[in-house]
Amino acid sequence: MKVPTGPSGPYRLLARALTAGVLVSASACSLHGVMRPADAPSVEPPATSTTPSLTDAQASAALITQGELGGRWSATQGGATWRDGLLKTRTDAPDCQRLLDGLYAEDLLGEPTGARAVVGLDESGNAAQLRYQVAAYAAPSDVDAKLAWLRTLPSKCAQFTSTDVRGGRLNVTVVPSVLPGVGDAREGLRLTMSDASAANAGDGSGAAPMLTLDFAAVRVGDRAVSLTNGGLGGAAQDSTQQAVQIGTQRLQDVLAGRPPTTAPVEPTTVPATPTTAPVKPTTRPVHPTTAPVKPTTRPVHPTTAPVNPLTGRPTEPLTESPADTDNTTADPADTADTADTADTADTAGTADTADTADTADTAQEG
Repeated sequence: MKVPTGPSGPYRLLARALTAGVLVSASACSLHGVMRPADAPSVEPPATSTTPSLTDAQASAALITQGELGGRWSATQGGATWRDGLLKTRTDAPDCQRLLDGLYAEDLLGEPTGARAVVGLDESGNAAQLRYQVAAYAAPSDVDAKLAWLRTLPSKCAQFTSTDVRGGRLNVTVVPSVLPGVGDAREGLRLTMSDASAANAGDGSGAAPMLTLDFAAVRVGDRAVSLTNGGLGGAAQDSTQQAVQIGTQRLQDVLAGRPPTTAPVEPTTVPATPTTAPVKPTTRPVHPTTAPVKPTTRPVHPTTAPVNPLTGRPTEPLTESPADTDNTTADPADTADTADTADTADTAGTADTADTADTADTAQEG
């Protein structure tokens, strides 16, 4: 009887099938490994950019300056006390409460995810404060969602009442404000608060606003500028619009690598102008009030001709020329003339004396 030394019959067939299957599987794996690079290229994950959309230096360079808003603005001296007394109030309307909380915390656009820079300014005219911020956010859609929500507040919170920490009630009004058409998207609001008890006094006069506050935000890509401007003395809307216009353009210049556009700086003080005209002499140079005094009478001349004491007859009057009269210093020539005249007079007197003597002698002889 022959004893089988290996698998036979069905077992042999099964062994052969298993061996063939192993060989085919090995060949397939080997073939797949050879052809995989050509048939199924590997997919690499997309590279992520590590460059921030806004650096700290860019955020600081994009801030506005006090001189660009006018001479009445200066660096802030600290937060105003009305922020705690008026913005930290409570209301039952969720959207209106979110608005008050966001104004107090200065985060109506949400928490920035990148660089940010902030500047505060005070206005001397109405004691308003302006807080201006440049920041980067996660995505443009995040900022747009906040702007869309702000756009609904003039209808949702047109008028509501809030209560302060002392139990006082305030009437709050929210209206939209117009902003310059800058940036990719923008939104502006104006909020006013007044004393509810004064408004309900029944005198029909209402109550003057205790607080007027502007909020504005402009998106540029995934960056945004935002600001609050106002105070107990009011909010100048032109300052809000000017800050938005200048600030958005400055951010765009910084992001493009251009020198920031700077608005002309107004002088903080106006050169003083004289309040009065230059002083003129109150009196004119003194002139003599009267003309030089002239002699009121002319030189006195004898009313009668001189009489010769010897003959009793008048002698010839001496005639002085005006030139001789005016001269105060005797001229030698004039002196000589005078001497000649005296000699002549003496001669005449002698002749008269001789004639008188002859006449006397004739009378005696007769």
